[in-house]
Amino acid sequence: MEEKNKTIAIACDHAGYELKNEVIKYLAENQYNIKDYGTNSAESVDYPDMVHPLGKDINAGTYELGIVICGTGNGVQMTVNKYPNVRCALCWIPEIAALARQHNNANILAMPARFISKEVALEIVKTFLNTDFEGGRHQRRVEKINKIL
Repeated sequence: MEEKNKTIAIACDHAGYELKNEVIKYLAENQYNIKDYGTNSAESVDYPDMVHPLGKDINAGTYELGIVICGTGNGVQMTVNKYPNVRCALCWIPEIAALARQHNNANILAMPARFISKEVALEIVKTFLNTDFEGGRHQRRVEKINKIL
């Protein structure tokens, strides 16, 4: 993995705080650099405050891949998907993470902390980070995502 890809942007709300720490530990053990946008406690926060800056940086190309976590994964996913160069996929099993990368060229992984175990989450992260976009017929489809009809 090239150096730009070696930095993973990560953000969460209070519901995802504990899982975010587990993911950061996994990333560090696997020689990834981490850009942590917070939150930094289990105290209640508004997830857009953490994930908008992450979405903005992925959109700008500062980082290629990111991970966002909240209770259901929906709020963080909806927020970052407001950015035109972001393709965030909500994943709750590794197979969905693989297909999100292979077919949709997802560049942000969203996870539902309240609905998956730590073990499943780490398998999802591993799959997401180690699966490549297949291109081909999928490239044409990805290019159509931002087209307003």
